[in-house]
Amino acid sequence: MSLLNPKSVTFDIGGGRMVTIETGKMARQADGSVTVRQGNCILLATVVANKEPKPGQGFFPLSVDYQEKFSSAGRIPGSFFKREARLNDYEILTSRLIDRALRPLFPEDYLCEVQVLVSLISSDDQVMPDSMACLAASAALAVSNIPIQEIISEVRIGRINGEMIVNPTRSQMAASDFEFIIAATDKNIMMVEGESNECQEEDLIKAIETGHAAIKLQVKAQEELRDLVGSATKRDYTKPYRNEDLNGKITAFGKDKMYAISSSASAKHERSDAYAALKEEVKAFLGEDLPDADKVLIGHYFADLQYYVVRDMILQDRKRLDGRGTEDIRQLEMEIDNLPTPHGSSLFTRGETQSLTTVTLGTPLDELLVESAHKSDYTKFILHYNFPPFSTGEVKMMRGVGRREVGHGNLAMRSLKKMMPGSEYPYTVRVVSDILESNGSSSMATVCAGSLALMDAGVPLAKHVSGVAMGLIKKADEFAILTDILGDEDHLGDMDFKVTGTRDGICGVQMDIKVDGLSMDIMRQALAQAKKGRMHILEAMYACMPAAREEVKPHAPRMVKIIIDKEYIGAVIGPGGKVIQEIQRETGATINIEEVDNRGEVSIFSKEKASLERALTWINGLVAVPVVGDTYEGTVKSIKEFGAFIEFLPKKEGLLHISEISWKRLESMDGIFTEGEKVKVKLLDVDQKTGKFKLSRKALIPKPEMQPKPQQGEGSN
Repeated sequence: MSLLNPKSVTFDIGGGRMVTIETGKMARQADGSVTVRQGNCILLATVVANKEPKPGQGFFPLSVDYQEKFSSAGRIPGSFFKREARLNDYEILTSRLIDRALRPLFPEDYLCEVQVLVSLISSDDQVMPDSMACLAASAALAVSNIPIQEIISEVRIGRINGEMIVNPTRSQMAASDFEFIIAATDKNIMMVEGESNECQEEDLIKAIETGHAAIKLQVKAQEELRDLVGSATKRDYTKPYRNEDLNGKITAFGKDKMYAISSSASAKHERSDAYAALKEEVKAFLGEDLPDADKVLIGHYFADLQYYVVRDMILQDRKRLDGRGTEDIRQLEMEIDNLPTPHGSSLFTRGETQSLTTVTLGTPLDELLVESAHKSDYTKFILHYNFPPFSTGEVKMMRGVGRREVGHGNLAMRSLKKMMPGSEYPYTVRVVSDILESNGSSSMATVCAGSLALMDAGVPLAKHVSGVAMGLIKKADEFAILTDILGDEDHLGDMDFKVTGTRDGICGVQMDIKVDGLSMDIMRQALAQAKKGRMHILEAMYACMPAAREEVKPHAPRMVKIIIDKEYIGAVIGPGGKVIQEIQRETGATINIEEVDNRGEVSIFSKEKASLERALTWINGLVAVPVVGDTYEGTVKSIKEFGAFIEFLPKKEGLLHISEISWKRLESMDGIFTEGEKVKVKLLDVDQKTGKFKLSRKALIPKPEMQPKPQQGEGSN
């Protein structure tokens, strides 16, 4: 009898592309384990949950890690230790996509620790595994007895020649004009993230609808596998202690006071201090005789009270925490060129959110290596987002870049990259956003500040890109869509919807929905309101910086790119790099040569114009084809009795014969030239057999007029 008892289901995701979900064969000691396969791409997903929550724990500890094994593609990692190390940015971003979709599936009172691990164990050149990672994670939960409320899945939607494609191949994605990742249950959209080449709002709606139709089929397949395994019944779990009588007392005492604070339109810190003071009043009202278990609940019920009071205030009174209307954007302040040394800089302030963003221009040698199991590639556009604790008035340990920073930076990077110049632009560009204040959507501040700083640096951005964060408060049939949400409105709301774009369309989207039954009509209204807000910010940005600087700043590296024939690449580099190293050493310029489309692209960088021009002249000389009849300024390299050898182009010497130096007959070369002397010459001929060059100096000197001979008898008396 076999040790293994695998069960599987197979379904078509479109175009005859079959996906198989299998369980019971691998990682059987996990609470749930599946493999998901399409073509040669195989993902292994496992999920394990503790049976009991940790004592005193008041939150749900879910951890999600997605990792690509290099062995899946037959590769060895390039790191020093030759093994997979910490997750790279791509793996972190994929982990976040899974996490954001899974988290709402668990009951609110479920506090046991859950760990979800998804690994790429076999790779396919055309199948993109990240679009199936959430399917694998959800299926592992579905076949487990861990208590989840619903089954979900996630798909990528691309558009090629106007046609929506579900989970397109890598080659198809190269031709797609947008890319959206959509997560949903069979009834509700839960998450959307992606980018586009200035698509319209209705295009996004169609992509969501296409993705949801595909997700329904994947949810059905998971339900079939769950029923085959017999895991429809989920385990019981210990629910946290609650005391509704205590909740009633806190609500009765604090509701009106909570409303007064929330409707005061005060600043963030003043409001936070008032909430903290009210919490102390509640504790004093309840007294010191409360059991310890009830004392722990005060913070929980106080947070609930704030949640319901603020939401009702917004829905019923159309009043927001800072006094704005639902469509109002906070005051904007923008500066450019505010730092003297960076190549570009901006300070963008929107209410209590502020980004100080810098741009640095580098050479192709500064490109970032992005390594994955599928391939290693270089990128010339880098954006880093930093969120120090002082930005929210907190004290925290600085432990390096967190997943939140990677995710927020990625949204800004994808949005701005849509307007960056193409591959012909030789600079490597690094944008760094340091968040100095945060109270709502610092990632959108990064987009706006980044656009301004790029134009300040002279990067030829086609158009400004702005971003705005939208919120939603929904209760039964009542709802309020909020433009430019605060941090508290994000926390208390039912949707966090970030939209970036130009005057002509959407460039980036990130949306998390926390409420069931969100209609497409509400989403259309949210998109229309977001567009209005985006345009308002764009107008202010254009007023601050109408267009990119025509030139980079004086202290930024100068750049010029020339195209040379492929056959001359070796001449510029020289044996063992000798020639290019000499040029860089003598001129102080940095030179990069790449073979692109069967030709050579030479990029020359220097902080000094004279240095750049000298290097350019040198390289032009190396690749120039001598033209008979052209004039050159050469250098005397050696002097012989019959003439001088002149280097008229780099590494190209010709003979200036003694008879071609002057119209006057010269008896010898003594005192005519010195080695190293500059002399203008004309190329007379190239010997077709030997390739030797014949030069002339006298051809550039006007021929003296012949003096007439005196006739016999002239001049005598």
